[in-house]
Amino acid sequence: MNLFTLFLSALLINNIILAKFIGICPFIGVSSKVEPAIGMGLAVIFVIFGASVLAWLLYKFVLVPLELEYMELICFILLIAAFVQFVEMFIKKTSPSLYQQLGIYLPLITTNCAVLYAAQNNISEGYNLIETMVNSLGIAGGFMLMLVIFATIRERLQGNNIPKAFQGNPIAFIIAAIMALAFSSLAGLV
Repeated sequence: MNLFTLFLSALLINNIILAKFIGICPFIGVSSKVEPAIGMGLAVIFVIFGASVLAWLLYKFVLVPLELEYMELICFILLIAAFVQFVEMFIKKTSPSLYQQLGIYLPLITTNCAVLYAAQNNISEGYNLIETMVNSLGIAGGFMLMLVIFATIRERLQGNNIPKAFQGNPIAFIIAAIMALAFSSLAGLV
């Protein structure tokens, strides 16, 4: 039951976007259409999960035994950058249309603070490998869930008559605030 609570907490209650306000750049940038939002969400799930597991292994089996814990940040950044390059090459090879749709936001996963947050959060919370995997899936799943919900809402808004002053990013931020308010009501769930 503890793993389920950890997953649910990371997915909905302590959602990385709506509760922590981390990863806002791709949230706003890629969320105007559902298809690229799903693609970005899947890429982020893969990157957060893979980078978190690799970062945990690097920390526990290299940095701690060599007493180099102070190198955690730089090692995690290098690890994430290399891992994102792998994902970018994979998407470019397997789905050129998705690669074009994601554009600049795909290499920006490297600098997406959500990936680094997930890796460091697992270490700072003292999670074991299984807890790291569950928490990472919850964080990444929550990121994708909010991205897809937000993209769906934004697609529906395109056909509506929105006052000129609220078109574009202003209405997007208002919607994001309403989503954050709605999901904050889940705080008492666990």
